[in-house]
Amino acid sequence: MSLLQRALFGLGGVILAMAVLLFAGAGTLRYWQAWVFLTAYLAASIAITLYLAEHDPALLERRMRGGPFAEKQSSQKIIMSIASVGFIGLMLVPAIDHRFGWSQMSAPVALAGNFLMLLGWFGIFLVFRENSFTASTIELAADQRVISTGPYRWVRHPMYSAALLMLFGIPIALGSWWGVLIVVAIIPIIVWRLLDEERFLANNLAGYREYQGSTRFRLLPGLW
Repeated sequence: MSLLQRALFGLGGVILAMAVLLFAGAGTLRYWQAWVFLTAYLAASIAITLYLAEHDPALLERRMRGGPFAEKQSSQKIIMSIASVGFIGLMLVPAIDHRFGWSQMSAPVALAGNFLMLLGWFGIFLVFRENSFTASTIELAADQRVISTGPYRWVRHPMYSAALLMLFGIPIALGSWWGVLIVVAIIPIIVWRLLDEERFLANNLAGYREYQGSTRFRLLPGLW
């Protein structure tokens, strides 16, 4: 099986799992917000997968090795285990919200959530295009170097910045204000991973401490 086939097969498994969580949680297939969200998420995922397969297969290979069991550090295994539970909650809470009608959200707002989610995907694409070393796990490639161009001029961790946009867009796209609380709960996990990654890079990647000194903000330009 080729790299692209393996990547698309894995993506299909993720989308299927998300669909099961959403429609089982909602107790119905009549959940238009979920259908629109899954379509948009799948389209963005396929587009980026095809781009990487063509222009940076090494990065695609690295991105496919992710999850708690792929991490080498104990702290990251814990972080990614909690993050995985959080992502499941990000599907289930909006689905249950839909079942019981807790949130009142207009269709334009839900569609705006999809736009926010896609904006996050675009930010991730910019990171991939600029930095071929963005593995799913915290590790160093043999030839890895500090990247300080593109989105890395503004923040030291633009992948996480883009991921935050995506995460906030998801529950809104699914029509759930309560789901936004799950994103708020996930933020400390993102910060924990970010700080742990910074310590690793500062200790192991030549030039990273100098980069920390020249690029002030970690996650949000002008704030932190």
